[in-house]
Amino acid sequence: MAEREKYDLIVVGTGPGGYVAAVRATQLGLTVACVEKESRLGGVCLNVGCIPSKALLDSSEYYHLAKDHFSTHGIKIGKPKLDLATMMARKNEVVTDLTDQVRQLLEGNKIKVYQGVGSLKGQGVVQVESRQGKGKKISTVELEGKHVLLATGSYPFSPPGLEFDGKLIVSSTEALEFKTVPKRLGIVGGGYIGLELGSVWGRLGSAVTVIEMLPKIAANLDGQINRSLERVLKSQGLEILVNTRVTAAKKAGSGVKVRLESGTKKESRVFDKLLVAVGRRPQTHGLGLEELGVEIDPKSGQIQVDVNYQTSVPGVYAIGDLIHGPMLAHKASAEGTAAVEIMAGLPGEVNYDVIPAIVYTWPEVASVGLTEEQVKERKIPYCVGTYPFSGTGRARCMGEREGFVKLIAQAKSDRILGVHIIGPRAADMIAESGLAMTFAASSEDIARTMHGHPTFSEAFQEAAANIRKCSIYNT
Repeated sequence: MAEREKYDLIVVGTGPGGYVAAVRATQLGLTVACVEKESRLGGVCLNVGCIPSKALLDSSEYYHLAKDHFSTHGIKIGKPKLDLATMMARKNEVVTDLTDQVRQLLEGNKIKVYQGVGSLKGQGVVQVESRQGKGKKISTVELEGKHVLLATGSYPFSPPGLEFDGKLIVSSTEALEFKTVPKRLGIVGGGYIGLELGSVWGRLGSAVTVIEMLPKIAANLDGQINRSLERVLKSQGLEILVNTRVTAAKKAGSGVKVRLESGTKKESRVFDKLLVAVGRRPQTHGLGLEELGVEIDPKSGQIQVDVNYQTSVPGVYAIGDLIHGPMLAHKASAEGTAAVEIMAGLPGEVNYDVIPAIVYTWPEVASVGLTEEQVKERKIPYCVGTYPFSGTGRARCMGEREGFVKLIAQAKSDRILGVHIIGPRAADMIAESGLAMTFAASSEDIARTMHGHPTFSEAFQEAAANIRKCSIYNT
């Protein structure tokens, strides 16, 4: 075998965790190689996750506005016609542009990309297998690195009885590629993915039914926000069944027959497509972890790491969806940056108390920090301040009156513990909340910070001012 090519760092996977880590490593003076099994870089997020789903969410929202809301602004266009093929082509173009940018970013930082399947063949040794064209012989190259960072992401999980067939019973990947709008779309799982894709296809004309086994959808959200979101989605036409289990699903003609069970009630439904969105699992298959002795949590399948993101095998690290915590692209990026800084001898760190979470429905939902339920559970004395978007001039100008901002602060210190937003531009507004919490800001700090007028962010300032009415009497 030819002599191994040597690097300071080998990154397996080029998603938001992998490519960010690779670039940061070069900035710190490390020589870096990346391994990617897919033809396009960017991982799940850029190719079949965050980016294509948001592209469709935006396109479907424009269609919805043209169909139902333009006339209220004095714009008369008649009945809009959906061209799904063009919408999908635009989505694909967005994906291609961004994945090309990732390749340019890596190449611009002199990071060599090895296209193929990477696996650990020893401490610091990664074997890359690639096939050049259909039917051609597999070629193999071995890389040697002082450090190996695993950033291979996750894949959609299907429980027994709901196995994906790629046509009728599908994962989120196939739900981003439908050739026609399903007349009836069933969605198993009321989490972020299910609600976002349900919004896409509901706007485009599907009769969407969301089936959730828990008592509420998006169960991790603050309860007040959760109730508001469910009400709004139902008003938009989504049918939401909570406390409901799918006990069986099988092909029935050109659709899927699904058996549902809710308490003592049993019924059957037929859908044109059934999207199973009940969660994701770490993509560890084929990495050679067991052979090398890398410890894995037997319940979650996630890789066990220490505070430095190092696995049980020295020199092998893991980040993102492979390890404990929410499966979010920005978490992976932060961990990738911290991991390589630690490798370089710097104090890399991730603040896990300030990870924003976003649901890209409309209105959007965004949160950071503790929910009111969590604050109560921890018996922390607290104050709450809320403010509706209907009270802001900017929201009224846009006709966006739904939603509110909710701040939770420690009653004595006034330090912000959590921020929860449902409404327009929530995804962008949450960044200010994260920054405030990172610097241990109080609600008074926010209330006294001048916000532009008219803006959506004024609701954040007003909610903070309302907390003061509580906290002043608790000092």
